[in-house]
Amino acid sequence: MRRERGLDETVRRFLDRSLSVNAATSDQDGRPLVARAVAARVSPDGGRLTVLIDGRANAALVAAVAGTGRLAVVFTEPSTHRSIQIKDDNASVAAPTVEESALPGPYIDGFIAELAGMGFTEAFVRAVMEFEPADLVALHLAPADVFDQTPGPKAGERIPA
Repeated sequence: MRRERGLDETVRRFLDRSLSVNAATSDQDGRPLVARAVAARVSPDGGRLTVLIDGRANAALVAAVAGTGRLAVVFTEPSTHRSIQIKDDNASVAAPTVEESALPGPYIDGFIAELAGMGFTEAFVRAVMEFEPADLVALHLAPADVFDQTPGPKAGERIPA
């Protein structure tokens, strides 16, 4: 039986690490908008995802999500290219809580550790992930659709949530 919304334990374990995270939507005219997230967190029950982005640098994406509620987030493990896409058509935008505002530091440190094994320097990763704390915006979504996006024959297949 499929739950209304939520992620199973296997998906939650995959997401509970410092991965490459990109958020995407489209504006009212259908133009695609993409942002790199600086942190993400899944709730213990898998029913809610929080993705933090630089709201100033991605103002058009923030406005589009606020206006349409549509959001897709792709989580990728760089060393293997294993990827999971999660979609919601009722996402929301909010100022991050104090707890959410603290997520990027450890998240980025973990991402640096992931990429160090691939030859990327800490300075490079910090430059790519740079943001102003005052510009953080939280995108909240309840996973409605989950897909395997790992390159290969199963790319695009639905993952039971």
